[in-house]
Amino acid sequence: MTAQRSAATGTPDEPQREQPARSVQTTWTYTLTSIVFFFVVLDAILLIIAMANYAQSRSTLDAVLLALLIASAAMQVRYCWFLRVGRGGGMPRVGWTVALFAPPALAWVLGLFTPAAGLFAAFPLWMAVNAVAPLLPVTSRRAALLAGGVVSVLHPVLASMLGHPFDTTGMSGSGLLFFYGVLLPAMVLSSLWWWEIVVTLDRHRSAAAELAVAKERLRFASDLHDIQGHHLQVIALKSELAERLLAVDPEAAREHVHETRMIAKQALEETRSLVAGYREVDLAAELENAREVLTATGAECTLQIDALPADAEVRRVLALVVREATTNILRHSAATRASIRLATTTDGVTLEIENNEAALPADAAGRADSSGLVGLRDRVSALDGRLETDLESGRFSLRVDVPARIGARV
Repeated sequence: MTAQRSAATGTPDEPQREQPARSVQTTWTYTLTSIVFFFVVLDAILLIIAMANYAQSRSTLDAVLLALLIASAAMQVRYCWFLRVGRGGGMPRVGWTVALFAPPALAWVLGLFTPAAGLFAAFPLWMAVNAVAPLLPVTSRRAALLAGGVVSVLHPVLASMLGHPFDTTGMSGSGLLFFYGVLLPAMVLSSLWWWEIVVTLDRHRSAAAELAVAKERLRFASDLHDIQGHHLQVIALKSELAERLLAVDPEAAREHVHETRMIAKQALEETRSLVAGYREVDLAAELENAREVLTATGAECTLQIDALPADAEVRRVLALVVREATTNILRHSAATRASIRLATTTDGVTLEIENNEAALPADAAGRADSSGLVGLRDRVSALDGRLETDLESGRFSLRVDVPARIGARV
């Protein structure tokens, strides 16, 4: 389908990708200009030589040769635009290639019978080969350049055999012509190589921007899960307690309903703060909240705190760990005992959370680990820390070790 689409439009297909940045377009303009400059310089030298020959001979063959060189120069400059697809980008419509090679091929044949034409009549064909070669695969490109070089060198040999030996005497610009001609393949290919590097860098820049957006979305989803999962679980617990106490102790039930409303209000405020990007999680508040919530379920919860870490980012991540661990205890266990220990030393911080009666089904464990603990592991890893979990004989433990950070924000 690519070949059909190219044939229909007359230009090679470009990859389906985002439009390059403006600076990349500018780079392509400079690249195309440099390539066209080389072709124009060579064509100008050839035309000067052809006009000088015609001025001396006034022959019809020299006039026709001059016209063919003009046509070749025009097609070469136009064909340079197809190089925009890069090396090995594929050929344009056949008609463009035929139009590129027809004038220089005729000039090559006519030069065999034109006195003093010699190698100069073969240069347009060599230039046409250099315009096409970058669009070919590597193997075909090398074969095309080799064949073009052989045909160009063979021309003056055949012309000498036909009685028109090659002679540069009195022809100005011959040395410059040979110099540019030899460097033409390297110049075109190196220019396209540089252009491909710029395009690749631009694609990587776009990919990096997309990854940054995706990372921020994942962070937002993880934070939203931490907030809503925890608060909704507490709301469900408080509502259940209120329902049970409604007939036995209406005042206690009313208190639980009031707490449920306040928790829902807090969840709404934190969600709004999250959307605004200003949410801060307080570690001390989360530790106290965890003890209160677990105690409300009837579990015996012990809280041991040496000192809060000085690093604000460590405190934020540990607060999220406490929140997620508390949510998991409420959701996936019937714990009667739980403990939370936080130890801060000069080497780092250690947080340990344990509970019993963790009869967690395998499928629920998979869901919990994928949605909550995996996100927490990523957060802890970002601090060069480690999060480990263990489930043995119905006892679940979570341990977080974060090393001391130099130059951390207090």
